[in-house]
Amino acid sequence: MSEQPPYLRIADELRQRIAEHVWEPGDRLPSRAQIGQECGVGENVVRRAQELLISQGVLEGRAGSGTYVAEPRERVRVVRSSAREQPSGSPFRQDMKALRLQSDWESRTDAKVPAPAEIATRLGIAEGEPCVRTTYEFLADGKPVQLSTSWEPYAVTGGTLVVLPEGGPHAGAGVVNRMAEIGVTISHAVEQPEPRHATAEEASLLGIQKAALVTHIRRTYYSDDGRPVETADIVVPAAHCEIVYEIPINR
Repeated sequence: MSEQPPYLRIADELRQRIAEHVWEPGDRLPSRAQIGQECGVGENVVRRAQELLISQGVLEGRAGSGTYVAEPRERVRVVRSSAREQPSGSPFRQDMKALRLQSDWESRTDAKVPAPAEIATRLGIAEGEPCVRTTYEFLADGKPVQLSTSWEPYAVTGGTLVVLPEGGPHAGAGVVNRMAEIGVTISHAVEQPEPRHATAEEASLLGIQKAALVTHIRRTYYSDDGRPVETADIVVPAAHCEIVYEIPINR
């Protein structure tokens, strides 16, 4: 049996010290040089161990300040289900309310953005066709827990009152309800989840380590005639959120 990599051994040692209350939540850890000297390893080994624990939510890095023991943070439950599309209100807001967390989101919309190749394929349009792109940062008690980038073909909503997802009389109503306002009935959505590592930008926005695991969900809404009318890339940090799929059963 191969020997355990040194950084895993150091991660176990740091985790044990936290469990034994040598360091409490909010405490700043000693320098990597000091920890390395105590454990007989180099600073790079300590760095890898700390990055692992940061990705797991045990530690948190603060730019220019050091590494700290993370404060306990309840893992947010994110439910994915067609049954949760409501005539009014937000499924995300419902989830946060169930956890007694204050929910909010920040967004930015850009109109007539040329569709990149992958997005064009998902929407069944030509590359470069204009789309309405909206980026979201979802917050629970003021802390980011989910990112999303939504694309809608401008040909579908252009010139209507729902062209801006977060503007106008139907702001924040959601894709299903907004499309209904212009006579487009959404019949179903397809979601493709996969695990991967966060990009530098995602890590910065979510307050996680760049190497941290996230779940990337590619979601596309289809109208009742089979046309894709919206597609989105949803990014959820694995350490802070659990994703649950509810499957309605028709009787």
